[in-house]
Amino acid sequence: MIELPSDAPVGSSYPDYAGLTDPVIDVSVTPNKQDCMGVRGIARDLAAGGMGTLRPLADVYRMAAVTATGEGPGPNVRTDDPAGCPAFYAQAVAGVTNGASPAWMQQKLKAIGQKPISVLVDITNFVMFDLGRPLHVYDQAKLVGGLVARKAQSGESVVALNGKTYALDETMTVIADDEKVHDIGGIMGGEETGVAETTTDVLIECAYFDPESIARTGQKLLLTSDARTRFERGVDPAFLDEGLAIATWLVTEHCGGTASGVTRAGTPPHGERTIGYDPNRAETLGGLAIEPARQRTILESLGFEVTDDWQVTPPSWRRDVDGSADLVEEVIRIEGIDKVPSTPLPRVPGVATPTATPEQKLERRVRRAAAVRGLNEAITWSFLPAAQAAVFGGGAWTLANPISEDLKVMRPSLLPGLLAAAERNLKRGASSVRLFEIGRRYLADAERATLGVVLAGDKRARDWQSGKAVAFDAFDAKAEALALLAEAGAPVDNLQVFGEAGDAWHPGQSGTLRLGPKTVLAAFGMLHPLTLKAFDLDGAVAAVEVYLDAIPAKRSSGFMRPAFAPPALQSVTRDFAFLVPDGLAADALVRAVKGADKAAISAARLFDVFTGSGVEPGTKSLAIEITLQPSEKSFTDEALKAIADKVVAAAGKLGAVLRG
Repeated sequence: MIELPSDAPVGSSYPDYAGLTDPVIDVSVTPNKQDCMGVRGIARDLAAGGMGTLRPLADVYRMAAVTATGEGPGPNVRTDDPAGCPAFYAQAVAGVTNGASPAWMQQKLKAIGQKPISVLVDITNFVMFDLGRPLHVYDQAKLVGGLVARKAQSGESVVALNGKTYALDETMTVIADDEKVHDIGGIMGGEETGVAETTTDVLIECAYFDPESIARTGQKLLLTSDARTRFERGVDPAFLDEGLAIATWLVTEHCGGTASGVTRAGTPPHGERTIGYDPNRAETLGGLAIEPARQRTILESLGFEVTDDWQVTPPSWRRDVDGSADLVEEVIRIEGIDKVPSTPLPRVPGVATPTATPEQKLERRVRRAAAVRGLNEAITWSFLPAAQAAVFGGGAWTLANPISEDLKVMRPSLLPGLLAAAERNLKRGASSVRLFEIGRRYLADAERATLGVVLAGDKRARDWQSGKAVAFDAFDAKAEALALLAEAGAPVDNLQVFGEAGDAWHPGQSGTLRLGPKTVLAAFGMLHPLTLKAFDLDGAVAAVEVYLDAIPAKRSSGFMRPAFAPPALQSVTRDFAFLVPDGLAADALVRAVKGADKAAISAARLFDVFTGSGVEPGTKSLAIEITLQPSEKSFTDEALKAIADKVVAAAGKLGAVLRG
């Protein structure tokens, strides 16, 4: 709701009354179009496409000529870092009045989401967004001596305009006076020398900074700004004089004052190059026949110089144009990519139909199986903070140029990313989190295809039967691991369970599933409390990692399941209770019992574990149910007894004794 003054004309259109009739167009600039990081660059492209004529800068700013003018010597500036700051131009204006910027300027800045601050600051922002030329303005009374562009020294720091203090190192280009640093070159100015209402004398900086240096400094400091975005993409190195002249003219026009002469320290890079071009390439490479005269018009309207023999010189603001293919791109995009005819490419005889690799098929199959089991797929970063990677054994691979210091180590496991996702979801009110991800974990010798699963929160919400929620446990993790391994084609009936999956896992509540003593196919169980603490998670969390690359390939040609044929004869169940040593794994006994008569025993499962009264110390009672499935005829009593004897004998080899 906007409160209007009493004299506002009732019935009038609010946009007309408030002067908001100019349309606002939101433009997404692709990374390769650094020349369109200002309104003028976009207007140049539109004019080349036939939408009007690009006006000269002098007409736009109502200047007699876009040249720097002033009286007396220029300010004392220099560059001691020709690699990071090849050119440092500056001009001073004395006797300015810093107040609110004119309404038209405020309106334009507000339309693009910028908050008007003061006329001096608004002018630098306006020039940057209009012309793609970042500038900085200093309160000259707060400077000690001259300004120099140099490398920062060890131990130096600066309080930037955002109020934060940044520690600098010897790789960073800064702007400093005789006492201290006042500007992180090309990224953000310092708070101490910023202009205020009391400012009367200013120094306007118009410099060229090396794109790679700007990018590295911004990444190290985790600092972004509109200036950094433009400098690291590459601004026009030939637009220093004009940019400074326009900024100085705007300052004197709206703030008053007298401009000094211009100081030009250093030399901007001259990347002028000539490209030989054949107009026929527009058709052979771009697929669109365009008259040479039309191509010449397009290129010249974009600022390219074209000779009679088609030697093309790109403008200074187009550092991305490197060869004739780039010229074809310019011509085609202005003429219209939609005009390029669609031509189906016939399949050449002998070229195989594209198909997924066995690894891709396996991942696709397991992904579907995980979703069917009620798990939600997550996609997390492949790189982690070093502290999180250390919880899972540490990262073997460290990025030389990470996007941030918190994302510098390649993940040794998929679980850190899933745990971070689980923590976010639980903090946002999710009561049950069931996540999975298929990706790569990065070990010292190779990267491994892996499936990760995290189960956190409530397995089942409280209801009228139990009155309380049920949490996930290690057996839920084991069930997920076995089900997903089975879907992946692993021989789950032959797998062995080994205790304790590793330091990140809970001792006694975790394990590994192995094919033989050495081949680990999966780890499962509850995670260690210290692991959960590292990820700010409360309560118990179950997890699974299935190592897809370790699963042996099936010998059959595919994974087609045979049609289900229900048995003609009724199955029979029998229960056995054995006394076994405490150290015997229940899984070993179940496998031994099931293998006692493979033709007759179709399943075996543990249904009870008991210690206490009636059981000798050092032993435990394991109760196993076996399912007997006759194939051709029903079992006789003698046959059932013979099978039972085989079961007892197989269990006896492990030290198990049948209870009476």
